[in-house]
Amino acid sequence: MQGYNTFDRDTLIRQLEAENQPRTTLSFYRYVNIDDPSALRQRLFTEWPGMGIRGRIYLAKEGVNAQLSLPAARLDEFRAWIDACPGFEQIPFKIAVEDDGKSFLKLIVKVKKKIVADGLDDDAFDTTNVGRHLDAKSWNDALAQPDTIVVDMRNCYESEVGRFPGALCPDVVTFREELPLVLDSLKGKEQSKVLLYCTGGVRCEKASAFLRHHGFEDVNQLHGGIIDYTRQVRAEGLENRFIGKNFVFDERMGERISDDVIAHCHQCGKPADTHVNCANEACHVLFIQCSECAAKMEQCCSVECRDEVHLPLAEQKARRKGRHAEVHQLYRPTIQRLEE
Repeated sequence: MQGYNTFDRDTLIRQLEAENQPRTTLSFYRYVNIDDPSALRQRLFTEWPGMGIRGRIYLAKEGVNAQLSLPAARLDEFRAWIDACPGFEQIPFKIAVEDDGKSFLKLIVKVKKKIVADGLDDDAFDTTNVGRHLDAKSWNDALAQPDTIVVDMRNCYESEVGRFPGALCPDVVTFREELPLVLDSLKGKEQSKVLLYCTGGVRCEKASAFLRHHGFEDVNQLHGGIIDYTRQVRAEGLENRFIGKNFVFDERMGERISDDVIAHCHQCGKPADTHVNCANEACHVLFIQCSECAAKMEQCCSVECRDEVHLPLAEQKARRKGRHAEVHQLYRPTIQRLEE
């Protein structure tokens, strides 16, 4: 049975727009033993399209990490499906705080070695010995305590547009780079209260166990991550301590949490916090671009890329071969300012 998408991007966009019904974007994860991830992957491809589900799901023997959207009217049906799946019962859903219904264009389910690429040898420590989970109110109370250390367990392109003030925000672009860097930065502070946060909580589960293994005793993590923190703050009328945008890994690339714009356009330096990928497919670098530069540069990161997208398609494809890794990096926070 086919287990992959066969439509091009334009067709997928047209299909989504033709639905004409509200959709709900949500995420969830769980560390749970999955005996046969490949068999579960095939089951998802068999049963989920019928519920209109689109998204990105990672399966591994250690668990599931999912971000997806589905018609809002089918949310209860999906909840029942999840609860009937052994090991997935009552997995907490983190519902998106901003949702235009276009967060995902297709269904992708991948079997991976781990649900989050962390570079750790999990046999070396107890991954279930995690930190204390804090709800939004407890998190705010902990932030107010003196000498508390707050660590952003996300990547630099995420913390650049939004974060808790005063947090340690490592200058890395992958989670596997971040763990040893954080451990080194906190050396000598094993007795301090440490607060960890990430988008939905999955990275903090592993990071908190990692820190506890290395002698940190008072390790705490934001339960449900920034997504559920925002939901609780709004539902309970609590003070919001997060400023800016929460970067999300879907077509939206961000959810507005506060009105603060704390980042700057990588091309002109004006306040901006909209992430884009360079429109030149041979580049595709992720960067922040304001609306003025987007219009001027046709959503490209450089004059060279802007010129290249106007070449005949065959020549673009010829130039594209082998260039992703050789010419450009994953994230470029210091794109050369453009003077024209």
